[in-house]
Amino acid sequence: MRANFAVKSVALMLCLAIPCMAVPAKDDGGYNVMYDGGSLPGLKAGKKLRMYIETNQIRIMEGNTLVTTLVPSSVKEISYGQDVHRRIGAAIGLAVVSLGIGALMALTKSKKHYVGLTWAAGDVKGGFAMQCDKNDYRGVIAGLEGVTGQKAVNSDAMTVKN
Repeated sequence: MRANFAVKSVALMLCLAIPCMAVPAKDDGGYNVMYDGGSLPGLKAGKKLRMYIETNQIRIMEGNTLVTTLVPSSVKEISYGQDVHRRIGAAIGLAVVSLGIGALMALTKSKKHYVGLTWAAGDVKGGFAMQCDKNDYRGVIAGLEGVTGQKAVNSDAMTVKN
């Protein structure tokens, strides 16, 4: 009898807990990006930021602190690209534990998605590169193209002439 009560109690707690976990977090319309370098003062590469693309401005926030605000008409270029590399280091680490998993891991690739912005507002010029989440990458590009009127340029397709 006591075991039956315990099982029912656990089942009831799980029935209540699982729907609570399924409720999505509040979406404020921003994109999580990672600063990769550029002319934004006081930021180092690897800093996690949040970018808000609005009709009259592009805001870059670090937590609750405003880093910069860009007027969409001041954006001169949007570029994007990917950094692809094989996960050799992780594969070697797994190969020590399990040769089969390490071999499979060596065949996988890791992609990082980057978006770059350059702007000029009067005498003030600047730019920065950011790493975007793979799920937000296309949304960031589409949003920036929409508010700025600029077409994003694929930096992987560019060739350098010496």
